[in-house]
Amino acid sequence: MSRNLLATAVLAVACLGQSASAADAGRIIFAAGKASVGEQPALEGGTVQEGQLLATGSDGYIYIKTADNGLFILRPGSQARIATYRIDKANPANTQVKFELLHGVARSKSGEAVKQARQNFRFNTPVAAIGVRGTDFTVFTDEQTSRVAVLTGAVVVSGFADACSRDGVGPCQGAASRELSAAQRGQLLQVTRGQAAPQLLSGSPLSPDLVSPPRNDEPVAKADGGAATGPSLEVKKVGALAANVDQPAVKPPVLPPPAVPTPPVVPEQPQLPTTPQQPPSGLIWGRWVRFEAFNPKIYLAQEMDKATLIAQNGDYALLRSPGAEFVAPNNGSVGFALRDSDAIINTNYGYGIRTAVAATVANGTLTVDFGNRSFATGFDIVSGAESIPFRAVGTVRDDGRLAGDQANDRPGFLNVQGLLSNDKGGSASYIFDGRIDSQRTINGATYWLKN
Repeated sequence: MSRNLLATAVLAVACLGQSASAADAGRIIFAAGKASVGEQPALEGGTVQEGQLLATGSDGYIYIKTADNGLFILRPGSQARIATYRIDKANPANTQVKFELLHGVARSKSGEAVKQARQNFRFNTPVAAIGVRGTDFTVFTDEQTSRVAVLTGAVVVSGFADACSRDGVGPCQGAASRELSAAQRGQLLQVTRGQAAPQLLSGSPLSPDLVSPPRNDEPVAKADGGAATGPSLEVKKVGALAANVDQPAVKPPVLPPPAVPTPPVVPEQPQLPTTPQQPPSGLIWGRWVRFEAFNPKIYLAQEMDKATLIAQNGDYALLRSPGAEFVAPNNGSVGFALRDSDAIINTNYGYGIRTAVAATVANGTLTVDFGNRSFATGFDIVSGAESIPFRAVGTVRDDGRLAGDQANDRPGFLNVQGLLSNDKGGSASYIFDGRIDSQRTINGATYWLKN
């Protein structure tokens, strides 16, 4: 009996010791929009504990300064955890750090302790393991695909397989792992579910920084071996505080007034009548078929009398109202935020039996690359407790029309027909359809505003 009591006491002490060793993983240095840490709103100056869920809405950002002066940034529509952040100052090689990005876009910049224990750093997504060589990198992920871009240093990426466990520590090394360095500018490593070896992509419009662009105040990456290419966030704040400090008054020297030359006489030109600028054409979109007790969003026959029909798919239509039509620029890229949507899940049981239920569109992303005349988009279809990811890529025409008809009845992929507009400072809309499984399909429409 005494041995059992002694064993129980030793185990209790060990558990207390482990609990006491858990420290703050970092401190929030900036938060904007809808953002939370655990069950609480993310507030500047607040601490982040190991294991807490970090989440941002469609307009949310969180910047975290880690315990060893690293940086972790969560961009809009994302969820992540700092699963482990244990710094061993006495023996730096024993430091252990693990990040988990559940979905969305995040940026990770290694801190001082991580640089001394790279063999114990791991950044997990649902489908891939990422290790570092002392690095600053960005990651996009959903449940099926992860993409990694490197700003400085290098990463080691591998899909989860027998040789690479989700519970492992440090980078996965093996025949299936691939390295990517900042010297490979414009290239990405992509991992899809069930794929062990990452795929190298060049010039892809699906880069994390294009899918979810950084804010203007996000700290700029340092060139390898050099100084930062732009001011850090904290430097900007210090400068702002310094500007408010009272300075001793200094009297300016008294100077003679400058000589004012006599302006030449210019004959007055007659004013020509100007043609008023035509406002941009707008977007008219929505469900034109009655659904259960819900009236249509648009009455198609009436709208077609005054607007141009761009696309029609199932229960949904998209029209362009009169005005100056959109002209696509020759270069540059732009991101859009989801502002409104409407979707229906149709289930075909066979023998003519069909049902339809309303669904919600969430976590939307839309990026347009005018230089490549391409776009990439994605979102989650939410119905009850089920969340189903969808994505699509396609082309952009000179008049702003979007075409992505490459789903080929594959689950999780969309057929897209859409249009860009200069209305409201930059907007977009597209109608879509896609397959969920052998019985269910999705049909709907989305509306976006420029970020």
